[in-house]
Amino acid sequence: MAEHSEKRAGAGTGAETGAGAGEPAAKAGTGLGDAAPGKSTPLRAPLPPAAPANAAPANAGPGDGGAGDAGLPGPGLPASGLAEPGPEEAAPRGLGSRFHKLWTASTVSNLGQGASAIAFPWLATTLTQNPVLIALNGVAVRLPWLLFSLPAGALADRLDRRRVLLAMSAARAVIVGVVALLVAWDAMSLPLLYCCALVLGFAEVMFDNTSQVLLPSVVDRRRLAAANGRLMSAQIVADSFLARPLGGALIALAVAAPFAFDASAAAVSLVLLLTLRGSFRARPDAPTQPAPPAATDEPGAKDEPRTADEPGAAAGSVPAAGAARSMRAEIREGVRWLWRHPLVRPLAVSLAVMNLVGAATESIYVLYAQEVLGLGPVGFAVLTSVTGIGGLLGGLLAARIGTSRSLFLLLALEVAANATTALASNAFVIGLGSVAMGFGIVVWNVTTVSLRQSLVPDRLLGRVNSVYRLLGWGSMPLGMAAGGALVSAVEALWGREAGLRAPFVLAVVLVLGLARYMRRHLGERAIKAALSAS
Repeated sequence: MAEHSEKRAGAGTGAETGAGAGEPAAKAGTGLGDAAPGKSTPLRAPLPPAAPANAAPANAGPGDGGAGDAGLPGPGLPASGLAEPGPEEAAPRGLGSRFHKLWTASTVSNLGQGASAIAFPWLATTLTQNPVLIALNGVAVRLPWLLFSLPAGALADRLDRRRVLLAMSAARAVIVGVVALLVAWDAMSLPLLYCCALVLGFAEVMFDNTSQVLLPSVVDRRRLAAANGRLMSAQIVADSFLARPLGGALIALAVAAPFAFDASAAAVSLVLLLTLRGSFRARPDAPTQPAPPAATDEPGAKDEPRTADEPGAAAGSVPAAGAARSMRAEIREGVRWLWRHPLVRPLAVSLAVMNLVGAATESIYVLYAQEVLGLGPVGFAVLTSVTGIGGLLGGLLAARIGTSRSLFLLLALEVAANATTALASNAFVIGLGSVAMGFGIVVWNVTTVSLRQSLVPDRLLGRVNSVYRLLGWGSMPLGMAAGGALVSAVEALWGREAGLRAPFVLAVVLVLGLARYMRRHLGERAIKAALSAS
């Protein structure tokens, strides 16, 4: 899946796709992008003003750091979506000590989250074999994205973002620790599992949204692509290569063990985040000029005029500093900004569709692995971890892939991987498809997150990011519920195995249908226009 699920990231990461706690770990650890067919031409956009890499952000004290994602470039455009700086404006080489503190906290957090990501769906199968009830576990952890995304974004723009991360890390340690105790005492039930997943989901909404908008306060904006790539690569190594096999081994030892490990990792991550000193509140931006009209790749398409409060990559409506407004008004401003943006809106819509179909397959993936492939806990952990091989390569190579190529590359890889899973019964073959999809997902995530971090004004970043996540991640509980229901319906007609393969067939059909929309709204011309207006 993409950010595609963007993956649930660890402390301070900006990654966008993957399984959250309580949802099946299939294809987790990776995220999504954009591409137009044919040749890409170089795209250029002006560099935004940036402070030196190690300079403290406005309102920040000494020694702090952050995280982010990268934009999809065409030849001649770096992954951050910004023009290559000339000798007089060269971006700083290093990422700074604050970034490395955040990177360490993120890596430790992902070790724990990867272990429990394997354990949650496996725990559900020890309580029931009903695909709908198992899918509801994932629904519970993703439902908060529908209910709480917009308030979470407004809070991220109001509060000190580092303190939010500290509070949510503490909450995760407590919640997962409670799960470990309930399992160890043989007191876990499906209702309790759903409740724990739901509460953990609310904490993750606040944590993930805040961690992603923190990075531009820590790293020079010209280094966002490099910072995001390093965060995602470390996340993949920790989550997929180390934590998931470890999680499978811990399940074989005791089902409660992965949850205890995750709780301990969250506590260690919290201590590391305490070393980031200073204030990380959103910085106000100065008003800017109206953005030029959006461009589309559709012949004969008309360009609509924009008003001063509509974005084209810049903040067109910025109220006077210090103006007191209600949270509802702030949320409305973030919704309006995203919906009027010619590039961010179609990216969010595309992500919503991809995560819908990806969640449908993830919701029953643990049953597919057990019943169709005959895998045990260790085999299941290894199968889900191989996605990280492609994801690691994607994180390292994202900056070299053209912007307009990247989106459609992911579409092709999604279709191939889901078609393979729908037809094959060999775990090795299916694993190869997962490697390919992991590559495409991380390229998408690195690109789209960096684009948003570069295009969205800092004072709106939390709110716009939450609206983006509402569309992209809010579709996941719907997809998970649909996946479980589809398995039950097809099973009644053609048998259990046909039912378990059906969500992958549906994924192929819907992703192919999405290609037309993306070709029109996320082609090379549209991307170039949005970047030029920033």
